[in-house]
Amino acid sequence: MTVRTRIAPSPTGEPHVGTAYIALFNQCFAKAHGGEFILRIEDTDQSRSTPESEQAILDSLKWLGLDWAEGPDCGGSKGPYRQSERREIYGDYAQQLVDKGHAFHCFCTSERLDELRAEQTANKQHIGYDGHCKHLSKEDVASRIAAGESHVVRMDIPREGICEVQDMLRGQIDIEWAQIDMQILLKADGMPTYHLANVVDDHLMEITHVIRGEEWINSAPKHILLYQYFGWEMPTLCHLPLLRNTDKSKLSKRKNPTGILYYKEMGYLPEALLNYLGRMGWSMPDEREQFTLAEMQEAFDIKRVSLGGPIFDTEKLNWLNGQWIRDLSDDELADKLTEWAFNRDKLMQFLPYAKPRMETFSDLAPLGSYLLSGMLKLSEADFGANKLALEEQMELMQFALWRLEALRQWQRDSIFDTLKTLAGEMDIKLKDFLPPLFVAIAGTTESISVMDSMVLLGPDVSRARLRHAINDTLGGFGKKKLKKLDKAYAQLG
Repeated sequence: MTVRTRIAPSPTGEPHVGTAYIALFNQCFAKAHGGEFILRIEDTDQSRSTPESEQAILDSLKWLGLDWAEGPDCGGSKGPYRQSERREIYGDYAQQLVDKGHAFHCFCTSERLDELRAEQTANKQHIGYDGHCKHLSKEDVASRIAAGESHVVRMDIPREGICEVQDMLRGQIDIEWAQIDMQILLKADGMPTYHLANVVDDHLMEITHVIRGEEWINSAPKHILLYQYFGWEMPTLCHLPLLRNTDKSKLSKRKNPTGILYYKEMGYLPEALLNYLGRMGWSMPDEREQFTLAEMQEAFDIKRVSLGGPIFDTEKLNWLNGQWIRDLSDDELADKLTEWAFNRDKLMQFLPYAKPRMETFSDLAPLGSYLLSGMLKLSEADFGANKLALEEQMELMQFALWRLEALRQWQRDSIFDTLKTLAGEMDIKLKDFLPPLFVAIAGTTESISVMDSMVLLGPDVSRARLRHAINDTLGGFGKKKLKKLDKAYAQLG
């Protein structure tokens, strides 16, 4: 048997360091066993998936030095490797389950499901589908489908007993079937949900080991049951511990930059970041902290993974990155720096903005220093000259951050339109709305247009600077205040 592992990211935003962490361990496991590691794009959420996000995933994982034998960019015998291109395959398998009585058509409206959820919440019951459409006759189902009534396909789930989940690191995990919802397998638009597509693709692509984050443990019974329903051999499961912030909470962009491309733009060496991710819950047999990908693959034993939530600590990452920098020769470091920022392409992006402000060549460095910096050293006083009260500026930046996090096209016009619309919704004049963003992004209101600055910095660094200004410089919001802001934000527009 050839060991085959996979990573299956969703192209709905910036590539996450958690994706790289899972991909790294999948690649190392496959290579350590003489097997193959593949990449699959899970783009079933067509409303949020974008080609730009998919390309960013490929670029960021390649930048780190990861390599896959099959994928959407390089092809392979088990393709296609985008789920959107496999749509008809899933429909056929969903129908097989319906024909065997393992799944059923559900015509429940969103209004009925909302009422059911509210009733279950009020009665402190388990939240889940109640099987309302499970016993509809074939004739009734056929007539409703023929009439064009909107419906989904749900899988049948036992209501009694225990599902035994075998995990490589955790042994047997017992989960009550009563806690498992009757999962939607095929959505009303004909696209599969993650659960059906995941199982079908893993089977057809001959995946032998599914190594993923522990957040998927509760979904394992659904996947095990689908394998049983189809009569397929189940791959071995392994659920890795989640990456954590320093306060032990789940790694989140509110407390730590989580985008892979953020670390690239900030000037981290890919070898150092990959090395650090390799230290997340795993260690070399000799316990040394600095090692290459090849060395990790050579020594990899998944049994050495610790189940304690690994802490993603940027201070420790900075130290490790410094070790890698000091190992470079001066020539190598010069090449790395040129490749990172001091290259003609980057210079050409900035020169049109700098040139009108320059009288000597030495003017360039002060004008562009914030573009080559990490988190800016700001203080509350930096926001003092702005017209709005400090609390209003914080709220404004938080709303702008949320709006920019949802922005899929990171271009000057789309950023400007987004911010102008938000200013209108908040009833703030644009000339008063933009200065706090100037300070957060560039450290001053005297820089080039804040929209142009954000384009030059990119989405990861721009958003990270807004978070830094709100939470680190100005103290952030408490949980109650953040909840109130969330409600107020939801009512905008």
